[in-house]
Amino acid sequence: MVVDIDLSDAEVDRLFRALADATRRDIVRRTLSGEASVSELAAAYDMSWAAVQKHVAVLEGAELVTKEVRGRERIVRGNPTQIQRAQALLDSYEQIWRARVERLDALLKEEH
Repeated sequence: MVVDIDLSDAEVDRLFRALADATRRDIVRRTLSGEASVSELAAAYDMSWAAVQKHVAVLEGAELVTKEVRGRERIVRGNPTQIQRAQALLDSYEQIWRARVERLDALLKEEH
């Protein structure tokens, strides 16, 4: 599968800012394996429903989760496509740094 990683700087910032928080990473992990209501998510944390809702809003803004209103519930689902885009971006950074290290190694070997 080819993953589109054409992300603007603002999108990358939102994505990794959202993933910088342990609670948000846990919410993503939990919702990738199955949908959950905000109330179900909130029950697992020592924080208010409103605080969890704010975390979900940050994740939604980064497109890491989607939220659907069903009656009185807010149902949250992880977005695996966005996780794949983040992974592809990190992989591209890794390739850049590996190439730089290889060039440095080659230069150091030439000096000897």
